[in-house]
Amino acid sequence: MTDKTLIIFIRNPELGKVKTRLARDVGAEKALSIYKALLRHTRATAMQVQAKRLLFYSQDIQETDDWPQPQFEKRLQSGNGLGERMQHAFATALATADKAIIVGSDIAQINADIIKKAFGALDEADFVIGPALDGGYYLLGMKQPTPQLFQNMPWSTSQVCAVTQQRIRQLGKTYRLVDTLSDIDYASDWEQHGWPL
Repeated sequence: MTDKTLIIFIRNPELGKVKTRLARDVGAEKALSIYKALLRHTRATAMQVQAKRLLFYSQDIQETDDWPQPQFEKRLQSGNGLGERMQHAFATALATADKAIIVGSDIAQINADIIKKAFGALDEADFVIGPALDGGYYLLGMKQPTPQLFQNMPWSTSQVCAVTQQRIRQLGKTYRLVDTLSDIDYASDWEQHGWPL
């Protein structure tokens, strides 16, 4: 068993298929450029975390991209919809790890200290959540596969984080929260960090 596994979900960086809400503001080419910058940031952040790293692609595995092996073990997301894909990823990770955390790839403010703090929180609680400003979450961690957190969830709404916390309480389990951050869905999200479009 490994102690810690970091799960990273990415979309294959293809024109017109990433950051579609952002693309409505800035165009598909600029949205792809911004997403590639977010991927670089996510990759650099993950490399600073001492953990096994599972990288899950949305469409197909890229063996020769900028995510080096063996630092990242490459897999393909499996399942219909985000919930099934996340549930499968946690089951995969927790088959060989004591605790696992998943992060997305569009969080400009995420850093290694937040992820390390989240892993530490799992020493005290059953789950850890990184709330997003839009009511979702950008980070979720657990020690046992918990399908209840992924089934019939109102994905892409402002209720995701609250419903997740409610379900954890209903299971009689405990959770900790780490920093609340913003993901990058619109041009204003990107600009508020002082980065040019």
